[in-house]
Amino acid sequence: MWKQLLSFFRKQHNQREEEGMKYLIVGLGNMGPEYEFTRHNIGFEVVDELARRYESQWARKTLGDLSAIKYRGRALYLLKPSTFMNRSGKAVRYWLQQLKLKPERLLVVVDDINLPLGKLRLRPHGSDGGHNGLKDINQVLATNRYARLRIGIGNNFPKGRQADYVLGRWTEEEAQQLPEIIQRAVDACLAFCTIGIERTMNQFNQ
Repeated sequence: MWKQLLSFFRKQHNQREEEGMKYLIVGLGNMGPEYEFTRHNIGFEVVDELARRYESQWARKTLGDLSAIKYRGRALYLLKPSTFMNRSGKAVRYWLQQLKLKPERLLVVVDDINLPLGKLRLRPHGSDGGHNGLKDINQVLATNRYARLRIGIGNNFPKGRQADYVLGRWTEEEAQQLPEIIQRAVDACLAFCTIGIERTMNQFNQ
């Protein structure tokens, strides 16, 4: 009887420990060649760089492309939803369930027109801020208490042309700055999974 109880508690402890070492990092964007290198897809570019940096391959899975890396004892699962941006919640919920993770182990990487180009803003929770991807995730998960890393893409567009701007491709000048922006965003994702959100915010929120 005591051996069975001890075995049960050890199993529960190991399961909690394993869950504590797993994270899901979701880059938001739209699938398809017509959306490549557009401002709205910077979330895809960040997780692509994470996979490239650690030589991990992508696999086509249910509701998205999935990759996984090991970093400082953590298992980081990377997801690019194959749903359109405004239906991202279904993919996020599915993979949280598959990986047996709670929303506090989730980090969503998105573009933000309310921030200057390249500015990073990490938050532990919050409103969707007008972002359709975050709006759908909030609705599907029935919570906004998950981390999100917003990456500024600027707002240099005429009134009424927001959609054209976010779905437009980077200018040559912006493209020159993009590699450094993406590298800093990748570093912020890794920090979130290792040193925690408070210290990461202090380090990367300029």
